[in-house]
Amino acid sequence: MVPLRKIWLAIVAFMALGICSYAQTDLGGGIRIDKTVHDFGDVLLSDGPLGCDFTVTNTGSKPIAIYNVSTSCGCTGVTWTREPVQPGKTGNIHVIYQNEDGPYPFEKTLTVYFSSMTQPVVLRLKGVASEKKLSLEEAYPERAGQIGFKETVIKAGNLRQEQKRSGEFTLANLGKNNATVSFRNVSPGLVISSAPNPVGGKKTAKATWTITADRSRWGKNHYYAEVVVNGSPTGKKLDIWAMTGENFTGWTDSQKKNASLPEFKTSSFSMNKFKTGTQFDAEFDFTNEGKSDFIIYKADSDSPNATLTGTLPKVAPGGKGKIRMHINTSGLPKGETLIIVSLTTNCPSRPLINLFITGWAE
Repeated sequence: MVPLRKIWLAIVAFMALGICSYAQTDLGGGIRIDKTVHDFGDVLLSDGPLGCDFTVTNTGSKPIAIYNVSTSCGCTGVTWTREPVQPGKTGNIHVIYQNEDGPYPFEKTLTVYFSSMTQPVVLRLKGVASEKKLSLEEAYPERAGQIGFKETVIKAGNLRQEQKRSGEFTLANLGKNNATVSFRNVSPGLVISSAPNPVGGKKTAKATWTITADRSRWGKNHYYAEVVVNGSPTGKKLDIWAMTGENFTGWTDSQKKNASLPEFKTSSFSMNKFKTGTQFDAEFDFTNEGKSDFIIYKADSDSPNATLTGTLPKVAPGGKGKIRMHINTSGLPKGETLIIVSLTTNCPSRPLINLFITGWAE
């Protein structure tokens, strides 16, 4: 049996891209926030306390209130707008990170409770604290020709259908001469550019990206672009990941009341103890207890060892359905095994359903 703690940690790791966003985000409930992550970047311990703000806009027709904001540790202080935020107006969450620990990469969280939302929102602070200033080469270790990046994998967070998500990151010209940066083999749904361009020698620039959801992409989606420097392809890719789900923000109370409602007989399948190379077929039975057809848009597995068998079912109210996964255990490491299968659905109360495949490889 895989410990519950390991299951929880695996869910957090798999869904991490669902909470990482540097872009303006509609949270639902008439709330828009300018970002859900603030990246302080490279800082020095001698810089002392670091401050940042999150701006909340009321996009609805009724006042909203920030009930409470809790922090993950005593090293972070927070104040926020106490009076109700009127429609069309903004409120503020001000944060001070003491920057006393380190040197190390840091990541802290804030949990925000809004009056118009049933679930809290998690905001994040991150950065890298050092004792001395880093050179460009140290700060931007990922290379594409003479251009350096801090990282080339971006977690764009949750994206609803009919939405766009934008963000930016810094790149550095590690050479002495100007460098023109462009992108080729850009995946559908992604627009990316950098400025200033060309980038001066030993200077930095900002790259801006925008992804657009469409109904051909559900669940975990991969957007990418190859970096071109001075007209020459570098072979280096930038990868952007997003979780795309249904957009329920415009649904009426009546639509939600009459929506689908899946009930799974079990959410886990155990392979018990097995020898690597053994193959299994896992089945997850469910019924639709709702009043509309239940649709699974996509099934994502966090392991290539588990693949969907057959097609995803569409189940009428009162009907029964089944998800079948084939597991090939070849190459799995010895010890505990946990594979998570995530279903993106049309159910407003269960838009993402996690199924678990567990076992012990001998």
